[in-house]
Formats: sequence, C-alpha cells, structure tokens
Amino acid sequence: MRRRFRPVLPGLQGVAAWLAVALVGGSVVFALTREGLGALLLLVPGGVLRGWVWQPLTYGFVESSPMGVIFGALILWQLGGALEQSWGTRRMGLFAVGTTVLAGLVTVLLALGVPALRAIPYPGGFVMGSALWVAYGLSFGGRQTNFWGLPVSGNVFALIGVGFVFLSGAFSGFQFIVPSAAALLLTWAYLRIGGPSDWLLRLQGWRLHRQLRSRSKHLSLVSPDRNTPRDSDRFLQ
Repeated sequence: MRRRFRPVLPGLQGVAAWLAVALVGGSVVFALTREGLGALLLLVPGGVLRGWVWQPLTYGFVESSPMGVIFGALILWQLGGALEQSWGTRRMGLFAVGTTVLAGLVTVLLALGVPALRAIPYPGGFVMGSALWVAYGLSFGGRQTNFWGLPVSGNVFALIGVGFVFLSGAFSGFQFIVPSAAALLLTWAYLRIGGPSDWLLRLQGWRLHRQLRSRSKHLSLVSPDRNTPRDSDRFLQ
C-alpha cells in the first residue's frame, strides 16, 4: 500500500508556531505590496471608521521592519508555545488573537475623540508579542523564570515587556503605541480579573448559591415526640 506523503515542517506544531508563520507571511506581503494591498493590512483607525473592518484582525500579522518581524516571530513561537503548553491550544490562540483585535478596536474608539490617531498606520505584530510577553510573566507571578539567562520573577519579566513598550513610545512617540498599551491593559485584566468564561462561572456560582439559600428557607424541624425540644436539628424535612 502506498503512503501519502505529507510534508511537515520541523517545529511547526501548535497554534503558536503558525501564528509566527502568519506574522512572517503577512509582513512579507506588506513589504512587497506596501503601496497597494499591504497598506490595507495595517490598522488605520480612520479607515476602519470608513468601513475597512478587517484591519483590527489583519494588522496583528504585520510588522514593518526586519528586526520587528524576527523578534516578533520568536516571541510568538517561544513564549506563545510555552503558554500553549500550560493553557492549551484553544485558550492561547483565542487570547493572542482576541487581545490584539480588542486592542485595535479600543484604538479605533479612542480615535473618535482624538482625531490625530485616525491617520496613523499601526502594525500589530508588536502588539500581539507584547501581550504574550506580559501574559507569560504574569502567569508565573512571583515564581522564578529567566530573561536571557538572568533569573527574574515572572512579575519582573512582565515589567520588562511593559518597559519595551514604554521605550518604543519614548523614542517614536506615544501616539504610535496606543494599541500596544491597550493590549497590555487587556492582558492585565484577563490575568487578574479573568475572561468571559470566568465571569460566567462566577455568575453560575452566585445563582446556585441563591437557589440553595431560597430552598433552605422551606426546611423545618421535625420532632420525634413532644418531649424533644423544638430547636433540635436532628431531623429536617
């Protein structure tokens, strides 16, 4: 019997690796067609307001510099892969893409009140990478991890990611890091407060607690004879 040959690229197992490939591919398309299709892949808040609704998704897979592509892909592959092992494929993928999309939408909403943001083209590879960097650090918390061989706590590792975003804004202008800053706030909220699934579990727990309390009001004590004190709790109905 013949076996069908299926080429498998080494290391491309899991959603984190494919996110890195998508970042490289989207960035190359942008670089080769930046005067046409490539420009439409970036997040331009004014363009989204005019109907370019795909941009909050596509900008997350575009970086505008070679170093941004290389380091962004490494972060998605390595830190995203580590989170994928601890969180699971579905949760990590939804977090990476969902946080980037929500950060883009927050930027568009801010552009409604700040017209200067409407014409800025935002690449989003740095946005997704920053969110995964900080999420990785916060998932460790006070436990030890390492930063290029240096032992640091997870919280310090997350602060280093915040520092990268701050330095980028300090050198290029803080208006250019609005999506990254929004992604960091969303990441902190997700790791500290929880996501929609956590809120749903809390709501269900609250409803169950109320149901149990309402049912307990109908319970009364049953005495086996008249000599048993009425406040005995041996029998309930």
